[in-house]
Amino acid sequence: MKIPKHLAIIMDGNGRWAEQHHRPRVYGHVKGTRVAKNIIQECSRLGVKYLTLYAFSTENWMRPQAEVAFLMKILRRYLKKETQNLIKENIRFTVIGEIKRLPADVASSVSAAMVATEKCNGLNLVFAISYGSKQEITNTVKLLAEKIAAGEMTADQIDESTIQSHLSTAGTPDPDLILRTSGEQRLSNFLLWQAAYSEFYFTNQLWPDFTVADLKTAFEDFGNRQRRFGKVAHKNEITLN
Repeated sequence: MKIPKHLAIIMDGNGRWAEQHHRPRVYGHVKGTRVAKNIIQECSRLGVKYLTLYAFSTENWMRPQAEVAFLMKILRRYLKKETQNLIKENIRFTVIGEIKRLPADVASSVSAAMVATEKCNGLNLVFAISYGSKQEITNTVKLLAEKIAAGEMTADQIDESTIQSHLSTAGTPDPDLILRTSGEQRLSNFLLWQAAYSEFYFTNQLWPDFTVADLKTAFEDFGNRQRRFGKVAHKNEITLN
């Protein structure tokens, strides 16, 4: 089984799962958090180096206020409860997104977890919170424009690596595999720049039903892919003159 160096997951379907089970939507989020913990542990065990979880998008702020408040409560509770486990399992926790939009107590928990795990060198666990890729790219363009205006660089000095180094994911390799649950087949404003050559795996499983066995199935599928990055697979392939 081939293991991706960087796995990114769009954890979709919590609300629909709850509705199917005739429970409030928030119950689906609670169940989804338990699934996330299992998947994090399994990725750490299998040797995944980077795991990025799309936990809360910039668009999610438009959800009902009560649901948003509950999601923030879950996040705060998870970080306070699991930080010591992350340290024990040598998992480094970081966040991408507009953290300044988070409630003060949640932002404090995020910062505390990042500081507490900064020396861990196993799995790099990244939560995308209040994250939107279009906003990330926009912020990067603004930052580069400011540097040009200040005379710190010229437009001719900007290339792909310059942009990459100014994104919130700077220092993290692009995802090898992006997995999305719930049957939807779109990125939903997630890692648009970074996904240029990612492989995609879509499953009809709703996130609260996603299991370690499902994860391994995705990895097996990934292992059968031929990643050419625009090149030919073999030197002896026939090419047209």
